[in-house]
Order: sequence, then C-alpha cells, then structure tokens
Amino acid sequence: MGLLVLPTRSVKKFNFSFVRGFLNAPAFSRSAVHKQDLPLAGIRVLELGQLIAGPFAGQLLGQFGAEIIKVEAPKKGDPLRVWRELDIDGCSPWFRSIGRNKKSVAIDLHTAKGRELVRKLALRSDVLIENFKPGTLEKWSLDAASLHPHNPDLIYTRVSGYGQTGPWASRPGFASVCEAESGFRFINGIPDPDTGGLSGPPVRPNISLGDSVAGLHAAFGTVLALLQRQRKKEKGQAGGTTVDVSILESMLNLMEGIIPAYDRIGAVRGPSGSSVTGIVPTNAYACLPAPSSPNTPVYIVIGANGDSLYTRLMAAIDAPHLTGPAYAQNHQRVAHQAEIEAAITAWTRVRTAEEVEARMSEARVPVGRVVSVREIVEGEQVRARGAVQDVWVSQRGGRDGAAEGRDGDEGGWHVKMPGTFPQMEGCDPQPRWAGPDLGAHTDEVLMDELGLSAQEIARLREEGVIA
Repeated sequence: MGLLVLPTRSVKKFNFSFVRGFLNAPAFSRSAVHKQDLPLAGIRVLELGQLIAGPFAGQLLGQFGAEIIKVEAPKKGDPLRVWRELDIDGCSPWFRSIGRNKKSVAIDLHTAKGRELVRKLALRSDVLIENFKPGTLEKWSLDAASLHPHNPDLIYTRVSGYGQTGPWASRPGFASVCEAESGFRFINGIPDPDTGGLSGPPVRPNISLGDSVAGLHAAFGTVLALLQRQRKKEKGQAGGTTVDVSILESMLNLMEGIIPAYDRIGAVRGPSGSSVTGIVPTNAYACLPAPSSPNTPVYIVIGANGDSLYTRLMAAIDAPHLTGPAYAQNHQRVAHQAEIEAAITAWTRVRTAEEVEARMSEARVPVGRVVSVREIVEGEQVRARGAVQDVWVSQRGGRDGAAEGRDGDEGGWHVKMPGTFPQMEGCDPQPRWAGPDLGAHTDEVLMDELGLSAQEIARLREEGVIA
C-alpha cells in the first residue's frame, strides 16, 4: 500500500510521510510521543462536534495518532465538560477521558470572524468531524460545497440522528430516541408472558449507547474515507468525500438477524430479560450474597450455548437428565428452555459466585461475574493488559499533562480512563494527555497554523471571537 496522500499544507509545513509523520509534527505533539509510529500519524482532524458522538469519534482517531483540533465555544466549551460528576476543578472526569490527546481551541462559530478562522483551519485539515443538526454547516458556509473548491481532499464526517437526507433529516435526533426507533429498546426489557412484548417500559442501558455506537461508525467511516482518498489521488482525482453517519442506522447495524428473520418467516423478536432469544443457555443467574453484603444480590453470567459446552455444563451441575438426543442441538434446547434455566438457577442460587466460577472454569464453560466499576478497575485481566490507564491532569492549562506529570509537575492529579483499543502489534498508543482546559491551545494553533500575530489574537479575544 502506498502512502496516504495529505493536503498540500501537510507536505509543505511538516514534510512528513505516512510512516514517519508523527515524529516530524510540531513540538507540542512530539513532547509525549511514544517511539512507535501510530497508524494515523500525520492526519489532522478538525473536530466541531460536542457532547458524545462526534467527540468519541475524534477520541478514537486521536488515540491512534491523528492530530485533533477541537473547536469549542468560548466561556462554556463542550457541555460534556460539566456533565455528571465533577472533579475538584469543576470539570467532568468524563471530559478528561473523551478529550484526551486533543487540542482545545475556543472560537465562537456564531460570529463571522470565528467562522472565517474555522474555515482557514478546515482548509489545512484532512478531516472535519461535526455532529450539528443537518443544515448547520451549510448555513455557516462551512459545508463541502463551500470548502471543497479550496481543499478538494477534505473528508467530512457528519454525525446526526437520522442522516443528512430523508424526511427525518431535520428532526433533532438524540441517542435515546434513536435507540427506540431502531428497535433496540423494544428488545431490551422484561417480556410479557402473554403478549411476548414488553412488560412495562424498556430497560435503558445506563450509558449513551447510541452516541458511542455512532462514534464508532464515524471513526470507522473516516478511516475508510482516508483509504478511498488515497486510491482517488493515485488516479489523479480529488480525494474529498462525505461520511454520513446516522445514530438510527448505527443502532440498526447492531440488530443482527432481526430484519431478515422478520422478512422470511414473519418473526418479531421481543424482549428476553437477561437471556437472548433463540440461544440456550446463556443468562445471568443468582448466587448466594457475599457475607459482607448479605442484602446485595450477586449474579453470574454463564454462556454455554455451544453443544459441547452445554454437555459439560450439565455434567458440572449434576443434571445428566437434561442431556442426550433431545437436548443435543441449540434449537432442541430452545424448546426446553424453561426446564434448563430452572435447573441452572436451582444450582447457582445455593452457591457463592466464587464456587460457581470455580466449577465452571474447571469444566471449561464460559463464566463471568456481573461486576461494578470498582471490580473492573482492580481486575487482574484489566490490570495485566493496561486496559485502564492513569493520565495526568495538569493545573498549568491542561496542556500535554502526561509529559508534565512525568517531569514532576506537582500542580495536578491523575485520572483513570480506559486505554486504547484495539491493541495492535508494534503500536503502543497510550493516552498522551488528558482532555485539556478550555482554549488551552487557542493561541498556539492560531499562531502556528494560521500565522496570526499576538496583537491580532489579543484583538480577537477582546472582541469575544476567541477565548
């Protein structure tokens, strides 16, 4: 595969190739760089989104080496900065995680001068990520039709509730609503024994699932667009394109065989509680409470839907009467689901989670406890693989906190956050710094990338265009 072809600004200013680019990037980016070259080194992403979906895509791209310039509104910044629990400095630890490896530039997009600054940054970028309501970039003259004549290789990654086209495009689309309209919420709850539908409201996962799933699709689509751009450039064509990500469609992409099964046999999958329709046995089973918390239920998940796994499970729980030809394959076990589940439940509920886990492990049956974040952070597998990282948050502006922490900066603290996934051989993309303070890189980016003087920046700040 050849090198990724970058806009002219990249080649002239930084003189990097796809392989060696990150080491030749500006000093700020190099200060905490790891020796390994990262896959997206040399790619500049202008992130205009806020909250979760767009910024999560930016986080994923930044973890693998892309330079992320995050544009935030002056004074308040990304609303995620003050969502949920707040740290001692008034900033959400969640933002410190999702904003990792990003440069924060505070520009007011509601001003003409602010939009002009963003336009100039976009002309020097490879990717623009946004998750505004469709039509917003067009209103600001920051859309592809406005910028592609000046940067024909710019990739637009656009995230919205329902996509950029169609009769619902203009509707506000929050993840919770799109989860419902994708069918996900209908299958996620307790079934009514009479109707097969929901018994009461659906159960919502206690995370912003639709936003994160859309962010994953956006990051994946961006990488595909970069590969497509390379092939276009090899043919002498402009490489710019638009990646249109819908939260509704991203959730629909998770729905496995629900649509084809409905189409071919008229099956309407309903909720299934803690099990999964048509696969037996796989469920969460109650165990004896821990002595230290006698009133707290303890659950363990057993997955033994493979034929040989099922046989080993039945032997482990002393239920050989539930084996043989009538139980040999999954479709046969589905017909006997009630008695199989009852037997497993009767066995687990008189044993501790430790006893169940030990017996299942001995029988080579997949098993895992239902745990809270406390057990996750201290888990031996998580710790062994570095799946949770300690990242330094500096009180000196939030710039490159990882490096400052190593250099003995006492004005800050560490925050734990998920590491970088997937893990890749020969690549060690550890978090380089935590999400920065609002506008921590405004002056640096405007001076280094747009050539503004200190006097021009001071004037823009006085006018409220930047912060």
